[in-house]
Amino acid sequence: MTQPSSPSPLDPSSFRYVVGIDIGSQSCSFCALKPDKSSVIKPTDFANTAAGFAVLLENLQQLGASPSQILVGLEATSRYGDNLYHLLLKRGYALCLLHPRQTHQFAQQRGLRAKTDKLDASTIARVLLSGEARAGYVPTEVVATYRELVRLQAQLSDEAARYKNEIHALLVVLFPEFTQVFVDPSRPTALALLKLYPSPQAIVAAGVQRVASKLHELSPHHYGRRTAERLVGLAQQSVSSGLAISARSTSLRILCDQLEHTQANLAQLEEEIDKLLSTDPKAKGLCSVPEFGPKTVAVLRAELGDVNRFHRRDQVVAYAGLDIEVKESGKWKGKAMLSKRGSGRLRRTLYMAAVRCVRLEGSPFGAYYHRLVARGMKKVMALVAVMRKMLVVATHLVKTEEMYDPTKVSSL
Repeated sequence: MTQPSSPSPLDPSSFRYVVGIDIGSQSCSFCALKPDKSSVIKPTDFANTAAGFAVLLENLQQLGASPSQILVGLEATSRYGDNLYHLLLKRGYALCLLHPRQTHQFAQQRGLRAKTDKLDASTIARVLLSGEARAGYVPTEVVATYRELVRLQAQLSDEAARYKNEIHALLVVLFPEFTQVFVDPSRPTALALLKLYPSPQAIVAAGVQRVASKLHELSPHHYGRRTAERLVGLAQQSVSSGLAISARSTSLRILCDQLEHTQANLAQLEEEIDKLLSTDPKAKGLCSVPEFGPKTVAVLRAELGDVNRFHRRDQVVAYAGLDIEVKESGKWKGKAMLSKRGSGRLRRTLYMAAVRCVRLEGSPFGAYYHRLVARGMKKVMALVAVMRKMLVVATHLVKTEEMYDPTKVSSL
């Protein structure tokens, strides 16, 4: 696969000044150069606050040029530069959002090994002057909303998985018999019960009647006195050593509480994502694909962004890091491997969707996979091919806002 054609390099000669800004969470640094690389403003620090922005704007105004004649470069650094970027955009400055990889490669090629905020600001300005700078993608309001919700959902999902693992591990020593009654202790009823009675000793002390009443209150249609009797009986005969029982009981209560809160927040995020999907015209076609669940669609919208910037299929494939990269030197030839550039979250989501479609009856993606395997392609490579196919189909649906037609999959 070929690399995607990058945005046209910016011409620094059309500006009177170039400004490099290194963004930090608390403080930033900037410098200003002329097109002949002579320094106008030496690297200067300013706070990443309204007062700091005022200092920056005052210095830029003293250059005596209109904002449109000043090219400002910033690195894409998570959320830290958002406020400054949009402030400068409103003021009319020409902006170039640089991917950190651009500045890193530029510094490496020129042997700039030292790394400080002031040197980084100077490096960013020199990248602009080199004529090699390519403006990065700035997400729209809708895409930024998707990214915020999807990435927090992924973070909370990881936290929930960690809490579940810790609860399971703690129960192994604290009350190993508990899972004979509740196979999954992270379910709501089990969590609520463990918060009240976090050890076999606590369950025995509570007695059958109190445990049965609580179970009936939590889930009247599923649990009752029989479950309580079994639970108390197992607690009485538990093989738990009772070591550090107070501390472990406290740990279990806190973990259960944390998991409950995290699961509640995840449910709220899912509602927000569902609302966003229902009002997004570019998501309707994606939602009509049986292989794509709501989470998959949300990740595709978040990570792909504005698909109109991709003019060829190989561009979006390379953007997702699903293009083939071969490293070789002289007589040594390396293996052909995925470049794995771009969003790892996008690749993971496509992989899970590809795995699901293999067993999904009537899926054109699954049929495509089985055809490739039948021709002798390794299963792993066939899955990658399905991921690419899904990516191309998704990009087409977002770009055209068409509804999904499974008969057209093979032609894309």
